[in-house]
Amino acid sequence: MRKASGIIFVLSILLSWWVGRTVPATWTVEVVSLDVHLDEEDKEYFIYKGKPLYLDQTTPYAEALLNPESVERYNEERIDPPIKNEFAVKIENETGEEQKEYFQLTAKRHWRFWSLLPAAVAVLLCWVTREPVTALFGGIVSGAFLIGKFDLTEAVLVENLATKDAAGVLILYLWMLGGLLGIWSRTGAAQAFADLMTEKFVRGPRTAKLVAWGLGVIFFQGGTVSTVLVGTTVKPLADKEKIAHEELAYIVDSTASPIASQLAFNAWPGYIQAFIFVAGVPWLATESDRITFFFKSVPFCFYAILAVLFTFLLSIDKSPFLGKKLKAAIIRARETGELDAPDAEPLAAKELQLSHVPEGYKPNVIDFFLPLVVLIGIAIGTFVAFGSPEVRWAFGAALLVAVGLAMGKGMSLKNVIEGITDGLKGVVLGSVILMLAMTIGNLSKEAGGGIFLVELLGDKIPYWLLPVILQIMTIVIAFSTGTSWGTYAVSFPLAMPLAHAVATSHGLEHPMFFMTLCFAAVMDGSVFGDQCSPISDTTVLSSMCCGCDLMDHVKTQIPQASVAALIAAILWTGCAFFFV
Repeated sequence: MRKASGIIFVLSILLSWWVGRTVPATWTVEVVSLDVHLDEEDKEYFIYKGKPLYLDQTTPYAEALLNPESVERYNEERIDPPIKNEFAVKIENETGEEQKEYFQLTAKRHWRFWSLLPAAVAVLLCWVTREPVTALFGGIVSGAFLIGKFDLTEAVLVENLATKDAAGVLILYLWMLGGLLGIWSRTGAAQAFADLMTEKFVRGPRTAKLVAWGLGVIFFQGGTVSTVLVGTTVKPLADKEKIAHEELAYIVDSTASPIASQLAFNAWPGYIQAFIFVAGVPWLATESDRITFFFKSVPFCFYAILAVLFTFLLSIDKSPFLGKKLKAAIIRARETGELDAPDAEPLAAKELQLSHVPEGYKPNVIDFFLPLVVLIGIAIGTFVAFGSPEVRWAFGAALLVAVGLAMGKGMSLKNVIEGITDGLKGVVLGSVILMLAMTIGNLSKEAGGGIFLVELLGDKIPYWLLPVILQIMTIVIAFSTGTSWGTYAVSFPLAMPLAHAVATSHGLEHPMFFMTLCFAAVMDGSVFGDQCSPISDTTVLSSMCCGCDLMDHVKTQIPQASVAALIAAILWTGCAFFFV
C-alpha cells in the first residue's frame, strides 16, 4: 500500500507539471447580472455578502475587454486577458425609455478536464493511504504544479494560510474549540452530562442517537457550527452506549448543512440571494423577492429532506437502507464495544478520550451546560441582531465561562492551563487537515475545475433533465473543492439564467416552478458533494468531534447519502417532466 501511494504521488506530480507546461489554459468569462440600486447621492451600488459595493466605473458592454467575443480572441491568440474583473452596462431604448442592465465580468481560466486533477489526486490518495495529511499535501503539490506555482512555501502555503479565513480556523478550531474541549475533559463536564442524560433520558443506543439527531436539528445554523456543537456534546454519551463512531459521525454530518438549508433562519438566504438575480425575471427582481424565492424552494430540496429523514430513521433503528460498511460498524460496536475499526486512526487525540479530573474537584453538569448556553445564546443572539452569527465571540465567551467556573470551584490555574494544553493537542491534527483542505480548495478553484464543468454542460440538454444535470455538476464541483458555498458562487450565476432561458425557449407553462426545481437541485447537489468530500471542513470536523477515522466516516456515509441523492434526482425529473 505504501509503495502504491508513493507511485501515485510521484506520477501525479509529474503529470501535473507536464499538463501545466504543455496544455494551454482556456480563458472564459463569468457573466453575473447585478441588481443595481441608487443611494441618496445617486451613486450606483449592489449588495454583495450583505454589504453595499459601489460601481465606481462601468464600461459599455460591447466595448468591455472581457465580453465573450474578446475572450474568444484571447484564446485564439493564446494571450492572457489584460484585466481579470470588469463592470459593464447594456443600455437599451426599445420601449422609448432608457433601460440599463449591469453585469460583472470575471475572467477565469481552466485546463479542461485536467483542472480536476488536484482534487482527484487528493481523493485517490485518501482512499489508498487512509492518511489525509499526505493525501491533501499530494493534491496541493499537484494543483500548484498545474498552475505553475513551484514555490510551495511562499507562493502556495503562505499565500493561502496567511489569510483572514485561515487565521479564523486557527483561532476557532485550534485555540477556542481545543481549549473548551480540554477544560471539559479536565472538569469531567462532558462525562457528567453523559451520566445525567443516561439517568434521565437515555435508555440505550436508540435514545442516545435521538439526542444527537435532535441537537442537530436544534443547532440549525448548520455547517461547522452544528458539527462542532453536536459532536462534542453527544460523543461521551454515545460512547457510553456503544454507538460506533462512524454511525455518530454520519448522524452529525447529515443533520448539519441539510438542516441549515431547510430551517434557513441563518446566513444562507442572504448569501445565496446575491447569486440568483436574473435580469427581467420579476420573482427575482429585488433582494426581498429572491429571499422569498429561496424559502419557497425549501420544500423541493428533496435531498436535504431525505438526508434528515434517513438519519432520524437510523436513530430509531428503522433505517430502510444501510451500506455494508456502516452496518458492519454498528454490529462491531454493539457486540464488542469497539467504537472504531481495528485499523482506524481517529482524528480526536488520546488527550480528549479520557477524563483528567484533578483530585478534590467535583464534576457537575453546570460545568457543561453553562458554557454551552453562553455559546448558543451568543451565536443566536448575534444572528438576530446582526444577521449572521458571531461564532468566534460565542466560543471565546464559552471558553472564558468554562475557565471561570473551574477556577471558581477550586481548580488551580496550573490544572486549567494543563487542561487547555491537552485540548490543543487533541485537535491539532484536525486543524492541520482543515488548513490543508482550505489550501487545496483554493487551488482547485484557481485551476478552474468548476468553471470547466459549467462550460461542458452548458445548454446541451432537454429541459426536464436540467435539474439532474445541475445536481450532478454541483456534486462534482463541491466534492472536488470541499465547499458548498464556493459551489453556489460558481454554479448559480450559470444555473439560474440557463433555467430561465430553457423555460422560455420551451414555452413552459410554469417557468417559476421550473426555476425552483433547478434552484433546489443546485442547493442539494452542493450540500451532497460537500458532505461526502474528504476535503470538506464539515466532513473533517464531524470526524474530529466524533473521534472517527476520516476515511471510515467518508466510506460509511456515501452509500446512504447516494441513495437519498438518487431519490431526489428521480423526484426532480418527475416534477419537471409532468408539472412544468
